[in-house]
Amino acid sequence: MNHTLPAAAPHGSSQGAPARTAANEPPPRFSKSSAAAVLVCWLLVVFDGYDLIVYGTVQSSLISETGWGLSKATAGTIGSMAFVGMMIGAIFAGRMADSWGRRRTILGCAIIFSIFTILCAFAPNAAAFGSLRLLAGIGLGGLVPSANALVAELVPAKWRSTVATLMMSGVPIGGSIAALVGIQIIPAFGWESMFLVAVLALVVVVPLGLKYLPETLAPLSAMDVAAAKAARNATGKAAGSGGTVKEPSGFKSLLRAPYLGASVLFAVATIATLFAWYGLGTWLPNLMQLAGYNLGSALTFALALNLGAVAGSVITAWAGTRFGPVPTAIAAAAVAAGALVVLVTGPPVGVVYCMLVLAGVGTHGTQCLIIAAVASHYPGHLRGTALGWALGTGRIGAVAAPQVGGLLLAAGLGVNSNFLAFARAAAIAAVLLAAVGLKLKSKLSISPSPTGANNV
Repeated sequence: MNHTLPAAAPHGSSQGAPARTAANEPPPRFSKSSAAAVLVCWLLVVFDGYDLIVYGTVQSSLISETGWGLSKATAGTIGSMAFVGMMIGAIFAGRMADSWGRRRTILGCAIIFSIFTILCAFAPNAAAFGSLRLLAGIGLGGLVPSANALVAELVPAKWRSTVATLMMSGVPIGGSIAALVGIQIIPAFGWESMFLVAVLALVVVVPLGLKYLPETLAPLSAMDVAAAKAARNATGKAAGSGGTVKEPSGFKSLLRAPYLGASVLFAVATIATLFAWYGLGTWLPNLMQLAGYNLGSALTFALALNLGAVAGSVITAWAGTRFGPVPTAIAAAAVAAGALVVLVTGPPVGVVYCMLVLAGVGTHGTQCLIIAAVASHYPGHLRGTALGWALGTGRIGAVAAPQVGGLLLAAGLGVNSNFLAFARAAAIAAVLLAAVGLKLKSKLSISPSPTGANNV
């Protein structure tokens, strides 16, 4: 649905990117240089997805083979460490991307996660492994909001939601690669080899980023300035000496009118969505082994989840453009909740595969659509900060999911307790996104501006 927003449609500038015709105008077409930059960002997002599943693929090996004395509960704690880092990285990297530039932040995050992921292969004990996962998570968490902010400034406005959603297909593709690679190399070379794959990001993708990523910093457009004046007048503050306006960026602007309500709802919906998505990504192989399947079969279930998420990226990109990101996200979250409830009934193995595909479509699709909605809802000078806020606070769900999953298993509540917990989280996300839709619809009715509409 088309919602008119209280601020301008996002704009940005790109130094060295020929897609721009003016500093504060979106590119009129999707140029070859912009496509190359988007492809590099997508490749980096693939490694984010690989890191999501890689711990799940080695978790059983860490418990049984390392001699670190890990239980299911402590394994869940270690699984949470990367997500703690991702929360830190997402919150602060989004802000840095708005202040220092997208390119520097993206490449810095890529180097950090590559180095510390590689070092995980050489961890001597559980504490060192968990610490390295946390440090790698800082880079991984900072990458996604920074990359999405850059991509939003390199594509025409009409394609922004679609490209943002499709770019996030890199997450489940990376997860699928982790599952496929794990089936082959863990039995042959051990769990350590799974973390050495990050060498490819360091020696291949980072150099491509140095060559193809432009630097962008989003200036205030005329409509952003007008919105800033209105906001200041509403709060009784002066617009500035000499008639100039300097709109404050960062969390101070994000968490006040007219953005406060949507910012809170987006963040809490992301918490619930990432609880379901990262909970499944972390625990699914282990859950299926506990259900009686061997490691190879358990990893094929993880592959089904991630292939569903890849399909979900494509499906939700089309549906989000056709019906709006928020209404489509509500439907996707509801599909995920329903599929996970079906798993609790103990269906035949063919139905299990189908339900995991739908769970992948729904959980990852919901997150893609939230990112697309956030990228469209906020003006250019707040976009990176807003994405970092939503994804950073959302990592609370990612941190909690491995812990909750491990505790439920340690308490003897069984495999189904995990599926029910993740189903409830998906259902909560659907309700919260419905609240987002109502809030944006309310803004449409009170802020009729013919030039500020976005498909949210």
